[in-house]
Amino acid sequence: MPDHPENRKRALRAELRGRRRIRTATEREAAETALTQQLVQLTSDLRATFIAAYLSTPDEPGTRDFLRWADGHGIRILLPVSREDGLLDWAPYDGEDEEQDILGMPTPTSELLGPIAINGVDLLLVPAACVARDGMRLGWGRGYFDKTLGSMEGGPPVYAVIYDDELVDAVPTEPHDMPVDGVVTPGGIVSFSRG
Repeated sequence: MPDHPENRKRALRAELRGRRRIRTATEREAAETALTQQLVQLTSDLRATFIAAYLSTPDEPGTRDFLRWADGHGIRILLPVSREDGLLDWAPYDGEDEEQDILGMPTPTSELLGPIAINGVDLLLVPAACVARDGMRLGWGRGYFDKTLGSMEGGPPVYAVIYDDELVDAVPTEPHDMPVDGVVTPGGIVSFSRG
């Protein structure tokens, strides 16, 4: 079944991973500086005082400067911690030590608050491999954020953080895939209308 959505997703993820790995340190630094400005703008526009975000890995668009800015401006921040049951726990950002969760993703060492801790956040920032112009998000294949998004009826605005060239015309989808409300890239903020 070469045309099955999961096979197309796997191929697209591999291509995007490859593109991310060949970005130079200079490109990454410039992207993080610009991305930080866009994330500050979005947070300010939404008047968010409580957000859920994530610690970026070296290949991802950088979120750490933004997290330091948000923390310095008194914004409460929760970060995800992967659980073995496929759900996400959440822990407060404290700007201190980090460890790796069961997937090897960077997480805070602060107290775990459980999956429902993000109820009440004003903004949810999520990672993505890419996002289509209709708002469909292609994640990295583990389903953690799709489960979280699927359980949040009437939740906060959800924005994926990606590089400019990762906003694409279409992505392969399956029934469990969840859309986002917009994307934040180094080049700007794009919001999707929900009909």
